[in-house]
Amino acid sequence: MKLFVGLGNPGAKYARHRHNVGSMAVERIAERLDLGAWRRRFQGQTVEGNLGGERVLLLKPTTYMNDSGRSVGEAHRFLKIPVGDIYVFHDEIDLAPSKLKVKTGGGNAGHNGLRSITAHIGNDYNRVRIGVGHPGVKEVVPHYVLHDFAKVEYEWLDPLLDAIAESSRFLAHGESDRFLSQVARLIREQETASESKSPSEAPNTKPPSPKSASKPQQKGEGDGSLAGALKKWLTGRPGKE
Repeated sequence: MKLFVGLGNPGAKYARHRHNVGSMAVERIAERLDLGAWRRRFQGQTVEGNLGGERVLLLKPTTYMNDSGRSVGEAHRFLKIPVGDIYVFHDEIDLAPSKLKVKTGGGNAGHNGLRSITAHIGNDYNRVRIGVGHPGVKEVVPHYVLHDFAKVEYEWLDPLLDAIAESSRFLAHGESDRFLSQVARLIREQETASESKSPSEAPNTKPPSPKSASKPQQKGEGDGSLAGALKKWLTGRPGKE
């Protein structure tokens, strides 16, 4: 069995925050693969299903981000899931928006959720790093990640979450490279499909109306000349009674 963990903070207040993109990812997996209803378990919400022939437990800790390790550790110990079969989906400010990477072990880069998990189960689990971008100034990072995605960001976020869900079976088999390749392919296909639906800008080839085509142009009319301007002005003057 594999364990997919989606990091975030519980409650509607935080649901659309950048810090909750990991939780959003596992929610999309459960939704797209129709894995059923979530239930409370392991200090979180869980749903279990079959991904490409592999059993997978999806877990959203409800312990708040800073204590995610308590929930993950409990599931890890009770189900006896090897640390190498645990995949943690989380936000990554060191990756540009829409970028996706998978790595095993490594540093926590100041991410409190990862730090908590490492404290409870060690550091050799897998991280699915979902890029949300960096605000540019270290001091505003907490405000940035604890804030809703902007409306325009959903133009890349929704396709990415869909691609993650469609490709998650490869993670269930431990094939991180194939997972990343499939996500990239699905996004390219969607971009191509979107471009093909865009209206093409064709030159205006509408023929002139018969009226305008049959009327000969008089000297000084429509040529921008001084004579044309004077003629228009004289024509428009009221006549004497």
